[in-house]
Amino acid sequence: MYFFLFSEMQEQEMIITLFDLARSAKMIGAGLATICMGGAGIGIGVVFAGFLLSYSRNPSLLESLFFYTLLGFALTEAIALFGLMMAFIILFAM
Repeated sequence: MYFFLFSEMQEQEMIITLFDLARSAKMIGAGLATICMGGAGIGIGVVFAGFLLSYSRNPSLLESLFFYTLLGFALTEAIALFGLMMAFIILFAM
């Protein structure tokens, strides 16, 4: 009888441990998925730095440069949103 209780208790502890391990893996995966947001921030800085540099060299191209700057900003921000979406999917959908 004691062996049965000990075996049952050990199995329950193992299930809790596997649940905690899966939860920890989800947190680590979500954290790794958000790393791209730092890269997107750097990319946005590079896009606007390039805009300011090119505008200072040729101010007559303001409209064309601003269009390409906004396009670069939107594409770079989309990468950050994809990474954030992946983090939310890892955390809440699995």
